[in-house]
Amino acid sequence: VQLQASGGGLVQAGGSLRLSCAASGRIISVNDMAWYRQAPGKQRELVAVITNGGNPSYADSVKGRFTISRDNAKNTVYLRMNSLKPEDTAVYYCYAGGATYFSGDNIVADKIDYWGQGTQVTVSS
Repeated sequence: VQLQASGGGLVQAGGSLRLSCAASGRIISVNDMAWYRQAPGKQRELVAVITNGGNPSYADSVKGRFTISRDNAKNTVYLRMNSLKPEDTAVYYCYAGGATYFSGDNIVADKIDYWGQGTQVTVSS
C-alpha cells in the first residue's frame, strides 16, 4: 500500500486549498485515514481523521475551517482547507491506519501505519 498526496501550494491568507491523497495497491479497503502537518521546528500534529465509515474528527485549531472527506471507491482522502491562516503553513502528510488488500492469492488485513510523502502548504500574510 502506498499513499500519494497532492494539492499543496502557496496561497494568501483567507484563501482555500484542497489536498488529496490516494492509496494504491490491490486494496480492498483502507482503515482510518488522516492528515497530519509539521511546521518548521515543531512536532508533527494531527489535523483531522476520518473513519472508514466516514466519521470525521478535527483538531481544535482547524474546526470550522477544514473539512476531511473520503471516497472509499477511490481509496482517496481529501482535506478542504478554507480561511487559511499563516499559522497553517506546514508540510501536510496523509496517513492510513492499516488496510485490507490482496497479496498474491491471499487477503491481508494489517494495521501498519502508512504515510504519504508530504505536500507543502504555505500561507502568506
